[in-house]
Amino acid sequence: MERQTSRTPAPRKGLLLILSSPSGAGKSTLARMLMEWDPTIRFSVSATTRAPRPGEVDGREYFFRSRADFQQMVETGDMLEHAEVFGNFYGSPKGPVEAAMAEGRDTLFDIDWQGGQQIRNSALGRDVVSIFVLPPSIAELERRLRGRAQDSDEVIAGRMAKSQSEISHWAEYDYVLVNRELDQTFTALRTILEAERLRRDRQPALTEIVRGLNQEFEAR
Repeated sequence: MERQTSRTPAPRKGLLLILSSPSGAGKSTLARMLMEWDPTIRFSVSATTRAPRPGEVDGREYFFRSRADFQQMVETGDMLEHAEVFGNFYGSPKGPVEAAMAEGRDTLFDIDWQGGQQIRNSALGRDVVSIFVLPPSIAELERRLRGRAQDSDEVIAGRMAKSQSEISHWAEYDYVLVNRELDQTFTALRTILEAERLRRDRQPALTEIVRGLNQEFEAR
């Protein structure tokens, strides 16, 4: 796998990269590969109201917040997206994302379609690039889930049932990749990110460069 070489990036605002897929389609593996390729990419750490488990560190696995603090962040617009899962709230704090954007760093979100929809509708929505990863077939999706050897038949059946609903939202994303072969899919994912970084509206230095070129014309 090709690794990004060190360089001084052109000044730009960071973007928000949303990666979604049904469980087993390869989303988490692709996210890991992307951050290995470019270590400057920041992975979005979620906030939660559940208690820390042994070994978990605040700010690493999650930002652990009280229910009152979490709700206040939602009310003040400091949460890009949030949802209640099994009695606890989970969400993406806006502050760390805005700080990364100001530094020219991209933030990667490994979230479902509902969280992605909330972020696209947020104040930072214009800086979102959303990608949905599809399996090549339902049979292959189930094979990959069973290949993990981590879940019971009951859990796998639940994931398979949920996958149909998740896949139904594929058309809401900017890009859709069919993960037939992991390295090829990663190459496509990397190409999307490189192209989005080069969009004219993400390169604020271009205005000054063009101004300088025009000054050269006038000086001739």
